[in-house]
Amino acid sequence: MGIRILPSQLIDQIAAGEVVERPAAVVKELVENALDAGATRIDLEIEAGGTRLIRVTDNGIGIDDAELALALSRHATSKITSLEDLEALGTLGFRGEALPSIASVARLKLTSRTASADTASSIAAEGGELATPRPAAHPFGTTVEVRDLFFNTPARRKFLRTERTEFGHLELVAKNLALARFDVEFALKHNRRQLWRLPVATDRARQEARLVELCGEAFLEHARHFEREIEGMRLSGWLAAPTFSRSQPDMQFTFVNGRFVRDKLLRHAVRLAYADVLFQARQPAYVLFLRLDPKRVDVNAHPAKLEIRFRDSRLVHDFVFRTVETALATPVESASPLGLPALGVSAAAGGGGVALGTAPGASLPRQSALSLGGRPPASGEYVPLYARLHGRETAAATSVADREDREDREVPPLGFALAQLSGVYVLAENREGLIVVDMHAAHERITYERMKLELARDRVLSQPLLLPVVLKVSEREAEIAEAHGEEIERLGFSLVRRGPSEVQVAAVPVLLADSGVDALVRDVLSDLAENHGARRIERSIDELLATMACHGAVRANRTLTLAEMNALLREMEQTERIDQCNHGRPTWTQISLAELDRLFLRGQ
Repeated sequence: MGIRILPSQLIDQIAAGEVVERPAAVVKELVENALDAGATRIDLEIEAGGTRLIRVTDNGIGIDDAELALALSRHATSKITSLEDLEALGTLGFRGEALPSIASVARLKLTSRTASADTASSIAAEGGELATPRPAAHPFGTTVEVRDLFFNTPARRKFLRTERTEFGHLELVAKNLALARFDVEFALKHNRRQLWRLPVATDRARQEARLVELCGEAFLEHARHFEREIEGMRLSGWLAAPTFSRSQPDMQFTFVNGRFVRDKLLRHAVRLAYADVLFQARQPAYVLFLRLDPKRVDVNAHPAKLEIRFRDSRLVHDFVFRTVETALATPVESASPLGLPALGVSAAAGGGGVALGTAPGASLPRQSALSLGGRPPASGEYVPLYARLHGRETAAATSVADREDREDREVPPLGFALAQLSGVYVLAENREGLIVVDMHAAHERITYERMKLELARDRVLSQPLLLPVVLKVSEREAEIAEAHGEEIERLGFSLVRRGPSEVQVAAVPVLLADSGVDALVRDVLSDLAENHGARRIERSIDELLATMACHGAVRANRTLTLAEMNALLREMEQTERIDQCNHGRPTWTQISLAELDRLFLRGQ
């Protein structure tokens, strides 16, 4: 067969294969067009999971009647005019291929009216064939109707799933768009039944009400809000407590400049930040918004624009990782620049877990402020628990814990110890009610954080190998080893390039001396190649420290004195990430007096 130019209709159908996978993709393209048109209200009407009808109505600026046919032409757009525009995109769509691609595989009707027009105009397209525009009745804005998707491409239609499955995908896309734009009102109907209507959310309370509608009340009960801005980048959103972890990454929403993305770099950074407080097989839940100069992002990396590229991926990764890690580690209501809310603690949260923040209208108690970790207790009245367990407690500290005049002193956040239950739990009383602490889990976190702090004060100790190991690696990995020598050396490795595809390992971190050198070095070079930094070494050290902390923590059935219990409570108040142990289990919870009153039917 000779070389020939493809027919325009076939070109559109091929393009539709990239843009229109299923009804959900149609909704994404049409709603993004509405948002780019400045809409503040968008209504979605769906029938049969989107295969029979998708109707998107907005109150945006509309399309001039003279440009209706042009809007259905390939690569026709009002959003870019030059390469400079493409390199600093502030819109969600820009290629001008969505409408003609959709029109080539469906029956499409486009009706629109601008503010300056006396009437609206409408144009229909069936299988890519355009009709003549006609006058129509329509308010300011645009409506796009897409009927009988893939009616002329049966091979594509038979790959669609059941109505329920297709609508599930479509609803998720609608949810992503509604989370991305709190400044826009959204409504969704399926088979003439309204599923949700979300008013504009201009303040935090209304935004969290939208979160409850889209992500569920349980998510918000366990989530804390945070925000941070540095070097022209701003990260904000909600992070769920590790006790709200999931088996699947089904509640991970990342938005860059208002665009929902599935970016591996961002998800890796967040996952890494959760690593210290989460079981490895569990998935965190979060809603994150990253804002930065559009010139620092390439959104033209994927036909569906779900994947992006950052101009400086390492800087972005480190910013997201450090911000999320700090937000998770910082006790709430502290003097933190992140502006975190109070820590609400509910006995009903995940079977005794810690609930961060509260849903709108919730009456949960608020935990008093916990001070930042990394410094000794201010009062000086308590000797650290590890000293007590080794017989180094002082008489003064013991007498303080046993004093009877607690009413005259300020009650600390975790209160004062009352008793020990079954050799496992410490019971304490604060102003809100009863505190229950898993003493092994809490002491494990305390020990682990102390060991990490001590390690951070000095350079990681190296252990020279008796016989240096020469590894065969790729030329790319050898170049990375040479380029990042200083960074690798800081973590206790001595790594020298000995040839185009050889590296020599002369020393390893003392803590990892018994680990497999070959596999460890290759993993480090792999991480560096993906711009994650030398995280592999740090993570391996953390895992070893966690194991050591677990063995060093106070064991169950160890009887503690009141002084030892109070020492544990005070150290918890000074420790980062104290809400979970190294394995992601909760370390403490609180039952308020009001909850106890309800339990015993007091006042009823």
